[in-house]
Amino acid sequence: MIRTSFNDGWQVRPKVNPFAELSGHVVPFRTVTLPHDAMIEQWRVAPDGEVTMEGAAGAYFPGGVFEYRKTFSVPEEYRGKRIFVEFEGVYRDATVYINGDYAGQRPYGYSQFRIDADRFLRFGEDNEIRVEARAHRDSRWYTGAGIYRDTWLLVGEVVRIAPEGIRVTTPDIDGSRAVVEVATDVVNDSIEVRTHPVAVTVRDASGAVVASDVSKVTVLPSESATVRQRLYVPFPALWSPESPALYDCHVALGDEVGETVTFGIRSLQLDPECGLRLNGETVKLRGACVHHDNGVLGAATYARAEERRVEILKDAGFNAIRTSHQPMSKPMLDACDRLGMLVVDETFDVWTSGKSEFDYSLNFPEWWERDIEAMVAKDFNHPSVIMYSIGNEIPETGSPFGAAWGRKLAEKVRSLDPTRYVTNAVNGMLAVMSELGALQQKALEQAAEDGAGINTLMADAGDAMNAVSSSELVTERTAESFAVLDVAGMNYAEARYALDRELFPNRIILGTETFPTRIDGNWRLVEQYGHVIGDFTWTGWDYLGEVGIGRPQYAGDDGPQQPSHNAPYPYLVADCGDIDITGHRRPASYYREIVFGLRSEPYIAVRRPEHHGRTWAGSPWAWSDTVSSWSWPGFEGAPITVEVYSDADEVELIGNGNSFGRRPVGPDHSFRTEFEVVYVPGELVTVAYRDGVESGRTSLNWANGPLGLTAQVDRDVIRASGGDLAYITLTLTDAKGTPHTAADRRVSVEVSGAGELLAFGSADPWTEEPFDVAERLTYEGRALAVVRPTGPGKIRLTATTEGCDPVDVFVTVE
Repeated sequence: MIRTSFNDGWQVRPKVNPFAELSGHVVPFRTVTLPHDAMIEQWRVAPDGEVTMEGAAGAYFPGGVFEYRKTFSVPEEYRGKRIFVEFEGVYRDATVYINGDYAGQRPYGYSQFRIDADRFLRFGEDNEIRVEARAHRDSRWYTGAGIYRDTWLLVGEVVRIAPEGIRVTTPDIDGSRAVVEVATDVVNDSIEVRTHPVAVTVRDASGAVVASDVSKVTVLPSESATVRQRLYVPFPALWSPESPALYDCHVALGDEVGETVTFGIRSLQLDPECGLRLNGETVKLRGACVHHDNGVLGAATYARAEERRVEILKDAGFNAIRTSHQPMSKPMLDACDRLGMLVVDETFDVWTSGKSEFDYSLNFPEWWERDIEAMVAKDFNHPSVIMYSIGNEIPETGSPFGAAWGRKLAEKVRSLDPTRYVTNAVNGMLAVMSELGALQQKALEQAAEDGAGINTLMADAGDAMNAVSSSELVTERTAESFAVLDVAGMNYAEARYALDRELFPNRIILGTETFPTRIDGNWRLVEQYGHVIGDFTWTGWDYLGEVGIGRPQYAGDDGPQQPSHNAPYPYLVADCGDIDITGHRRPASYYREIVFGLRSEPYIAVRRPEHHGRTWAGSPWAWSDTVSSWSWPGFEGAPITVEVYSDADEVELIGNGNSFGRRPVGPDHSFRTEFEVVYVPGELVTVAYRDGVESGRTSLNWANGPLGLTAQVDRDVIRASGGDLAYITLTLTDAKGTPHTAADRRVSVEVSGAGELLAFGSADPWTEEPFDVAERLTYEGRALAVVRPTGPGKIRLTATTEGCDPVDVFVTVE
């Protein structure tokens, strides 16, 4: 089928009751270009009084019902053809009308779906399509709203290759050749028997033909047929994160132009001794959980935004992404294929037991099969996808009926794609929630016998979750739910890793969600045990919603010693990501890279001196309140804590040439140490030593002298189409380029030429500033502008701030 973008020419407005319109309450439409997030444009709601989970989950953005419409012409020559409108994602409860008639719907906000449009169309005339989307307290995180992913118009003949009807597998590989099996679904909507040749051509990255085949297919009227062709690629280039080699498979039906899919040749193996093997080599998953929003863009899914996230995550040392907790977008899958990132793609956050007032549990019993089918069809040809997750923290997993549901989902996935593994991210505590009270009482009684009080028992929420997850009750209750899987996904349950080696010797474990503060111990377990194949931190990239779960907290901030889970308005982000919402790496990211064994240089992180001496009360998702900066005006002569991360034997800290001594570090000291010093502006250096010999050094300098504004674009040349964007980082610096992290001020931007400002924001976790304005306050000296091209030509962005010379950035659009 011929596929063309359907993103242009849309209009949107809040949905209006038709009776209200009759009485004169008219709300005008406004023009937008898809993808579009209607929620990110809303003014956030400041709740009165206490923090509510509902408000905090969605970053205090209000829900709503949004109405999109588009007028498009359908030429007369399309009569007699098959026409579909494809939506890669509409959040949520999408209902589609064509020329006023109901044409279809999709409750789940993350599933791709197609509308069979030709029966509703008027050929040779203009037509109207209208889409309604609803988002109301239906998730535990920020979802966005509206048509937030790409849309397409598909036009084909009555006899055609079905959309996503080409499936490529590589079941047999050795050094001299790879077997490539191509299964093509051909549909016949005519009233005649049709016979057509099916020609398959496989090309390598250079465009050279490496295999081909021609076969015939006969399809009966109103039926479909699957053509299977077996080809042989000599001396294949294998796909892996280190070498993501890709091939194109082109399938032509008769005289049609045909369709092309991209695939990779690679093998997967799994066992409890060698763990996960890719192309015969054991690979440990250095994983990042990620939500679907793109920070300052909200939920809008642009190809470049997804690609940039994958690039930055890979540069930070991750080799795997788990989408949490919904199917990954097509552009991110494409980027993972190209860049070499492994993927665990997830289906749902709920099954039959709801977690929010109006969530997907209301639709799950009727729609789960179709939504799994949509996810697997989307993922099938992507070599980056190695595993499907059928759920996340599903409460039912601790019951027999929940295990039965898990078996249904797992077998459904396997019936569609037997080439990948199936997991489920199980939270043991949630699985036995109904009996948690009795379990806690038993733990209290045991603690009393041991002479420990409740404060000792609950001093660390991570310890408490592990204690429950490793209990006999959880062992018994989750046994069947784990048994239906290929890989036992475990959230916050590293205490089971060694235990299950003895209890379940055939069980293979993946840490599907773990505390970022425990990566040193968790990674030691991953490396120690063959049956533990990886760790996925919560979370790799910070996100909107679940506000403040990783924010710095101190005793006295929120009452008692125990931290509060969420933060009050106007907190915006979860604040628990290794990488912030603008793509800037935080100290935890460099620490993780050291733990992974990927960074030899030491790293310096400085705790904010205004909190010096206070008692830390952050959650297990909260890293220390540090910034990689030595600019702290107003704190000269004040005490300050410096953290140093390293895998060396010891590190020395030197301030302005004066040594503060050496301290042990490395694996036996959790790869970190601290120095208590007095803040003096200048240069701070740390030197790492291994066997007494210097093995690396890192320095921080204070920002000194006049303030300047710098601008750096991610790429000088971008494309006019295909979801490309330009990312421009604005930084306040001194004359030497040292960031002024403590000199924030308002920055304005103006875009002219062949582009428009799409979003402008910072990583400030506590702000009321929207992202759709041209002026904002920097955070730690930085802000990020995102520009969308409007056509070929030149884009100019001019940034200004008080007391600094303006700066210009130019981007070529091709």
